[in-house]
Amino acid sequence: MTETATHPRTDAARPARPRAAKPNGQWKVDGTAPLNPNEAWKQEDGGLSVRERIESIYAAGGFDSIDPTDLHGRFRWWGLYTQRKPGIDGGKTATLEPHELEDRYFMMRVRIDGGALTTEQLRVIGGISRDFARGTADITDRQNIQLHWVEIESVPEIWRRLEAVGLHTTEACGDVPRVILGSPVAGIAADEILDPTPQIREIADRYIGDESFANLPRKYKTAITGHPSQDVVHEINDFALVGVVHPELGPGYDLWVGGGLSTSAHLAVRLGAFVEPSRAAEVWVGVTSIFRDYGYRRLRNRARLKYLVADWGAEKFRQVLETEYLEAPLPDGPAAEKPSTPGDHVGVHRQKDGRFYIGATPTVGRVSGETLVRLADLIEAHGSARLRTTPHQKIVVLDVEEGRVDSLVAGLEELGLYADPSPWRRSTIACTGIEFCKLAIVDTKDTATAAIAELEQRIPANELLRPLTLHVNGCPNSCARIQTADIGLKGQLLPDGNGGQTPGFQVHLGGGLASESREEAGTGRTVRGLKVTAEDLPDYVERVTRRYLAERADEGQTFAEWAHAADEEALL
Repeated sequence: MTETATHPRTDAARPARPRAAKPNGQWKVDGTAPLNPNEAWKQEDGGLSVRERIESIYAAGGFDSIDPTDLHGRFRWWGLYTQRKPGIDGGKTATLEPHELEDRYFMMRVRIDGGALTTEQLRVIGGISRDFARGTADITDRQNIQLHWVEIESVPEIWRRLEAVGLHTTEACGDVPRVILGSPVAGIAADEILDPTPQIREIADRYIGDESFANLPRKYKTAITGHPSQDVVHEINDFALVGVVHPELGPGYDLWVGGGLSTSAHLAVRLGAFVEPSRAAEVWVGVTSIFRDYGYRRLRNRARLKYLVADWGAEKFRQVLETEYLEAPLPDGPAAEKPSTPGDHVGVHRQKDGRFYIGATPTVGRVSGETLVRLADLIEAHGSARLRTTPHQKIVVLDVEEGRVDSLVAGLEELGLYADPSPWRRSTIACTGIEFCKLAIVDTKDTATAAIAELEQRIPANELLRPLTLHVNGCPNSCARIQTADIGLKGQLLPDGNGGQTPGFQVHLGGGLASESREEAGTGRTVRGLKVTAEDLPDYVERVTRRYLAERADEGQTFAEWAHAADEEALL
C-alpha cells in the first residue's frame, strides 16, 4: 500500500522523544567519571604531584624533558605558565596551537595571601627577579607578584629561596583555591570593623595544598576584608566575606558567593547570612566543597561557581550550604554600608596605633627586581619592616613614624611609586598583555603607560573631581576587570583602513564596584561599534571625559551615572 495522507507511516506519527540532557559532570549528581580530557588527567594524577618531577627530572633534563600534560596542565598548580614567544602578533593568538605560541620560559606567580609581606620577603623576591627573571616583576590585581623569563632549571632554587622566608607558589594557578585577597590595612586601620588576618591565615595554612581541594572544576577565588571601604573587590570573587556589625552578635562578616568576570560577567550574590569570625574557615570549606561536589565539570567554559549560583539562586545555595556542609545554620545578618573612603588606600593615613601607613602607586603594577630590593631597603631605613600589596596593583607601607613620613614619600617617588599620583596614574590598571601572555591580542602595559602620560598633560588633576578608573585588558578574559571600570578596554584587532589590522579595543563604559562613589556594583555598557585603536586611545579618553565634564547633570553625577544615561552619540 502506498503512503497517503490518511495512512501515514507509523514512525512518523510517533511523537519525538525528548533528548536526554547531557550530564554536567557534577560529582554528587552524575558521579565522578571524567567527561573531558582535562578532568581525566586531574583524576589520573593530581596537579600537586608534579613538584617532585620538576625537582628530580625536569630541572635536570631541561625544557625538552617536560611531559606535555605536566607542562600545559599540572605546572599551573605550582604557579607556572609558559609565556608567549616574542614576535608573534595578536592575529596569531587564536590560530596557533599552545606549543606554537609558547616560549621555553615561564611566568612564575608568587602567592601572597592577604598581600602581606615583610621587607625580608620583598628583598628575596627582588633577588630572585634579578638572578632568574631578567629583572621582571609585576604587582597583580590579585595581590601576587609575577616574574617572567624563568627557566625550568632555576625553579627548585627559586622555591628554596621563597620557602626559606615563608613564601611559596603552591596553587597560585590551576583548578584550585587561588590566592586569598585580604584587606591591605588589616589589623592597622583606625576605622577597621575587624581584623581578617586570623581567618585568612587559618584558611591558607590549613587548606592550601590540601588534596581535598586540589581538584576543583576550575579556579576558585576568595576575598576577605574587615575594612568599611570594601577593599577586596568582593563582588567578583567566588567566595567573599565583608566586614559588618551584627546588632546582637557584634563584628563579623556578610557572605557573598558566585562572582566572576571573564567573557561572561556575573556579580557575586549576597546570601544574607552572617558569619562569625570563629566560623569563617568552616563556611569557606562548605562553599568550596559545594563547588567541588556540585560544580559543572563537563564544559570548561561553564566550570565556574558563578554558573551554579546563577542556576540555583541564593536561597537554594544557602539551603544546601547549611543542610549538607555546615554544623549549624547561619544567622541572618545586615548588609555592609556604602563605603565612605576609597579602597585603594593611596596616600598617607594614620594607623590605630598612631603611626602611619602610606599607599603608593606604581605605574600599572609594573616594577622590577631592583625596585623591590631598593624598596625593602627604603622601608627598613624608615623604621618599618612590613608592607602589603593591594587588589588595585598598589603597595602599602605600614608602621611609619610621623616624623619619617615625608622622607619616605619622597623616597618612594624616586622609585616610581607615587603616594600622591595624578588621577590617571592612580586609577589605571592593566593586565600582562601580549608581551608575555599567550591569550593576549594587544599590548597593555606600554599602551596604558603612554596613555597615562598623555592624559596627565591633557586633563590635569584640578579638572577632575574624582579619578576615573581606566582598565586595559589584552583579550576578552578580563584579568584587568574591564566590565567594572568607568572606562574598560577589551583588546582586539581592528581594521586599519588599508586591508590590514591594527591593535585596538572594544570600549565598556560606566562599570564599577561598591565604592565611596556608588552604592553597589554594576557592569559597564557597550555601544555597538564603539571601538578605539591603541594609537587613538588618549584622544578617545580625553574626548569622552571632557564630554562628561561638560554634560553631567551636576558636580555630584558620577561618570558611571552619566555614561549609562547618555545618548550613544555622546559616547563615541
